[in-house]
Amino acid sequence: MELIYAIIMSAFIGGVAGYIGTLMVTKRMALAGGALGHLTLPGIALALIYGFDVSIGAFLVLVLGIILIWLFEIRTRLPLESLTAVVFASSLAVAFLFLPEEKTVQALIGDISQISITSVIITVIISLIIFLIVRKIFSEMILINISEDLAKVEGINVKKYNLIYLICIALTVALGVRIVGGLLTAALVAIPACTSRNLSKNLFQYSYGGLALGALACIIGVIGYAFTHIPAGLLIILSSTVFFLFSLIVKK
Repeated sequence: MELIYAIIMSAFIGGVAGYIGTLMVTKRMALAGGALGHLTLPGIALALIYGFDVSIGAFLVLVLGIILIWLFEIRTRLPLESLTAVVFASSLAVAFLFLPEEKTVQALIGDISQISITSVIITVIISLIIFLIVRKIFSEMILINISEDLAKVEGINVKKYNLIYLICIALTVALGVRIVGGLLTAALVAIPACTSRNLSKNLFQYSYGGLALGALACIIGVIGYAFTHIPAGLLIILSSTVFFLFSLIVKK
């Protein structure tokens, strides 16, 4: 039964990660998923030490980190990417300062061995909410990516939509750390989106292709874990990589 729970949870997380990843790749923000994943590590460490849900710990620390970056930007006027590097590197140091050595691998690449029906239901609900929100703002975000000035002319509140988009990314990363840890979240959102771009002919195929490929890679990874006991996070990313390499052959 735990295998079924893991498949359902991973499929929903992978699907929504691949879907929002198509926006992140279009906006050249795919690597931001990795930075945010690293930022979650202190929260993951606290969750593992005190025995509560890693996604909750990841999201709380992620929100704190984003607020710190925003405050530092106002205070220093330094580039956003520089401040992000400062905060996430510091968070890594803090995490490894008190993270027990036996929990390190779990924090970095995830663990799906202990999943409850409650966590599955919560994950499915949050994933569906993220998907519905992103689907609703998808066209507006594409226009913002093309030209913020044009979006403003069309009456789009750019700041509001960017905030909603960032919150959805934060939630997706917080969910993703459960299955791939804090180290591999960039790959979870980026690789299915890149694969979908290689295979798709229009925006619909691109967005939903990312969703399907993300979900499929997670399903394969979890099933592979059941047979080999290799960590599912590694198998999920490797499955995505195989799909990407296949897309290069098809594209050629």
